[in-house]
Amino acid sequence: MKKYFLALAIMVTATGMKAAGLTASYLRCEYKENPVTDVPAPRLSWELSSNQSDQLQTAYQIIVASSQNALNESKADLWNSGKTASRATYQVEYAGKPLKSGQRCYWKVRSWDKNGVAGPWSQVARWEMGLLDKSEWKAEWIGLDLDHLGKGKVYHLPPAPYLRKKVQVKPAIKRATLHVTALGLYEFSINGKKIGDAFLTPGWTDYDKRVYYQTYDVTSNLKSGANALAAQLSYGWYAGYLGYSLLVQNPVVRAFYGKVPLLKAQLEISYQDGTSETLVTDQSWKASQGALLESDLLNGETYDARLEEKGWNTAGFDDQKWKPAQVFPDKPERKLQVYPGPPVRITQTIAVKTTNRRPDGSYIMDMGQNFAGIVRLKVKGAAGDTIQLRFGEKLHPDGRLMTENLRMARATDTYILKGDPNGEIWEPKFTFHGFQFVQINGLRQAPDSQTLTGLVIGSDTPKVGTFETDNAMVNQLYSNIDWTQRANYIDIPTDCPQRDERIGWTGDAQVYVKSATFNRDVASFFTKWVVDLNDGQRENGAYPLYAPAPDLRKTDTFSPGWMEAGIICPYQIYRAYGDTRMISQGWPYMTAFMDFLEKRSNGAYVFKENAFADIDPKGGFGDWLSFGKKTPPDLLASFYYAYCADLMSEMAEATGNIKGKQHFTATAAKVRKAVLAHYTDSEGRFKCDQKAYGDGAGYVDGALGFTGHTQTAYANAIYMNIIDPAEMKKSGDRLAELLRENGGKLATGFLGAKPLLPALSATGYSDMAYKLFLSKEFPSWGFEVENGSTTIWERWDSFTKEDGFKYNAAMNSFSHYAFGAVCEWMFGNAAGIKATRPGFAEFDIRPEIAPDGMGREGISRLAASLRTMNGMIVSEWAKTQNGLTMKVVVPVNTKARIYIPRFSEGQIFVNSREINQSKQVKILGKEQGYTLVEVGSGTYEFIAPH
Repeated sequence: MKKYFLALAIMVTATGMKAAGLTASYLRCEYKENPVTDVPAPRLSWELSSNQSDQLQTAYQIIVASSQNALNESKADLWNSGKTASRATYQVEYAGKPLKSGQRCYWKVRSWDKNGVAGPWSQVARWEMGLLDKSEWKAEWIGLDLDHLGKGKVYHLPPAPYLRKKVQVKPAIKRATLHVTALGLYEFSINGKKIGDAFLTPGWTDYDKRVYYQTYDVTSNLKSGANALAAQLSYGWYAGYLGYSLLVQNPVVRAFYGKVPLLKAQLEISYQDGTSETLVTDQSWKASQGALLESDLLNGETYDARLEEKGWNTAGFDDQKWKPAQVFPDKPERKLQVYPGPPVRITQTIAVKTTNRRPDGSYIMDMGQNFAGIVRLKVKGAAGDTIQLRFGEKLHPDGRLMTENLRMARATDTYILKGDPNGEIWEPKFTFHGFQFVQINGLRQAPDSQTLTGLVIGSDTPKVGTFETDNAMVNQLYSNIDWTQRANYIDIPTDCPQRDERIGWTGDAQVYVKSATFNRDVASFFTKWVVDLNDGQRENGAYPLYAPAPDLRKTDTFSPGWMEAGIICPYQIYRAYGDTRMISQGWPYMTAFMDFLEKRSNGAYVFKENAFADIDPKGGFGDWLSFGKKTPPDLLASFYYAYCADLMSEMAEATGNIKGKQHFTATAAKVRKAVLAHYTDSEGRFKCDQKAYGDGAGYVDGALGFTGHTQTAYANAIYMNIIDPAEMKKSGDRLAELLRENGGKLATGFLGAKPLLPALSATGYSDMAYKLFLSKEFPSWGFEVENGSTTIWERWDSFTKEDGFKYNAAMNSFSHYAFGAVCEWMFGNAAGIKATRPGFAEFDIRPEIAPDGMGREGISRLAASLRTMNGMIVSEWAKTQNGLTMKVVVPVNTKARIYIPRFSEGQIFVNSREINQSKQVKILGKEQGYTLVEVGSGTYEFIAPH
């Protein structure tokens, strides 16, 4: 670990050693490297490095040109910012000439340091503009209606359409650009080669409102003469099965947006002689069906290799027997936009860990890790041999594959061999599964290590966080958190990847979003999904239960604790990345939601008992999967009302909206006053009118009864600052007492687990927070690890070694990130990394050291890192015989306050010097057992004696 952080510190500073001043690197546009965008004024960002400590940027200069040859100060034909006095290194808006569709923009940047020294120009980066007006799309929507061919008593799964066109291309191609999208899913190829490496394109949106497209440079894919443009389509989220609609017998179970998947593609070619042409999807394309007989996200694929038409996607193929493609009308109001998120890709491959033969002749192969994705099959056999692949997260005690928790998701892939004597390799294109185990039927001989390979699929969000300790359970827990995030961030933040659900539940998303930012760069991911969330806003102003999605059940409307995602997610993206554009663009939606809350409270600014009794379930989902008496959902709704008003006030200030800040500051005060008046007694304890809920019928776990005096109530009240600051410690005492009364165990569900440990830490109970965090007893995070988890479970007791599976017939996901929100405490408290300004321009390092006396069950060493918009932050601490060692890395252009734990009045050292003799640190004083110092950029090692 020490070698890792030494290498990291060297990496942070080494680049700058080549030249004086600051060196800019990792240039991005709209959070991506060299992207395509249709944002008229895209935002630029870069990181800085230096071989000097305490460095910051005092000015920058950006130049942008239409070619690399013109990328110098005298020739830059799009924008030369000149020397601009500013600390900004991200969210810097392009302010040059208006940009045109298809324009390529090359750019570089340099920065001046605190001494006024200009650093070297960065390497060249670029971005490309998409089609900026829908009228520029000349292509039509084409497809082939095969819906009538769907068969089966349970599932209606038609074959997938195949589309192609042979085109002639002139010699001397200068540039060729493909714009392509689908209503459904597509895989596009030119001359037999897949274009791009993305999966599940173009992603899930409210297709009636908008659809995204991808743009590819295909210059090298074309040749002079005959070329074949081809595509396979699948039903995807547009026309396939969605969520639990089949399970709950919704009137609509599939084809929510349309029943025929459609393609729209436009190939723009420019030649060296100055001419150009545009090839589009239209009635001249040909269509057919082929080997892909069934294709569905939830239910899997069936592929009959005997039906392959060899060379169907090449120029020499004879398509006379194919039908003319059908042309379908567009919706004028539907927007066509560049896909703003990270592409879904194969991000990793996994080898089979163990294989076991079953009595029925099948084999179960253990991948060793629960993940979302598919498998690549490598097999040899006779034509007509049928290989069936079933997927599950767990095994029954007798070794059978556990699939009961999949409910109505068939989650089965079938491959029928063509009989190639050299063997056959196949992998599905338009589905994914959540699994660790694969049951394979139909093999003629025992599988080997090459028979199956796991292909991990997910939105390709760059990894930004690391978290490592000397406690094996904690390390496994962090791995579980990250794997669960990867498995559920697939175009949208789903709840689970395995069963008949896989939808963007807003409650899960809002409790976890801050944790997500510590693990992966999710800025562009949420740039995409927050639009889905706004598109799904209900007419009354409430945000939906999930987005994007039509109502999968007629009673699915909204819920307190879920609907607030429309405020909380943009806020957390703003805090993590300094993104105010998401605030500005979402402001009308957010204010409509706040208006909804005010109207819903009837002007009382509190939601009294039964305030949400008209929705189903009554009161909403509340503290989902908590234990014991329930926290009133109306009380929690009232807390969230105040919390959202606070966030709105801060976001209004960030965008210069003074009236908005004043309004929501006043709203927050009114809500707090009303909440405390109604839901607390004379001593400040939380209470409720239990009689108002009667026997609890219609409420989630309502038969257990309701009380305001719960772990969840106090944890949220502390976390959201509902209580007067003077009363905060008392609330912490009550929370601690409730934990003691419960045997030192948590009783919280989805809405209580995230704030529980932060609330304890904030009120002086860090030791208790650590005991909960490190516990291996049920219910706890460690309990899951002890029971063999490699991901986070939906339920604390989804599986036990003693009782097996308790909830097979109900809700039992083994890849559900909501309880992984403890990650927020891990980074923010255990490692102590907390932003004090958006984007971590300024931050605190205030680690809470794990208590002694736990032996191997405790933590003596912790190291965390986080790559922010400014660069890498590192916080590491280790107990030694003589005291405590802390290592901190502070990125260029930032300031940090570092809290050094004091165990005695002995002298603290920094970088081998007495701290009061160091010129690198500014001592600010002592605070609550810490020595507080302020530092600029650099690498620091502190030694605090016992």
